[in-house]
Amino acid sequence: AKVALAILSILSPAEVQTAIARADAAMVARANGVGPKLAQRIVNELKDKAGGIAIGAGGAGAAIPVGSAANDAVSALLNLGFKPAEASNAVNAASDELGAGATLDALVRLALRKAAK
Repeated sequence: AKVALAILSILSPAEVQTAIARADAAMVARANGVGPKLAQRIVNELKDKAGGIAIGAGGAGAAIPVGSAANDAVSALLNLGFKPAEASNAVNAASDELGAGATLDALVRLALRKAAK
């Protein structure tokens, strides 16, 4: 609990999400009492648990609503072998471009194009 408080004292929740999604242990290690080994362990252990957290292109955390076309598109990309962060970023970019009324088919197609870049 003390380590979590130390991390949150220097990083916002969005920055913690970004660090986990990007496997950036150095960002987590900036906290007092958190060395490089502990930071890497924290990032590795939370990566699977934070897989459903979407990180937008600007780095701000944006949760994808469960049951939405965007959530289904992320699931489709995960099933195709993309990493959670890659899938979330691609779907967020596609969703921003297509708008809120985008269909699942359109989201997946554009997200695949975005992920390929």
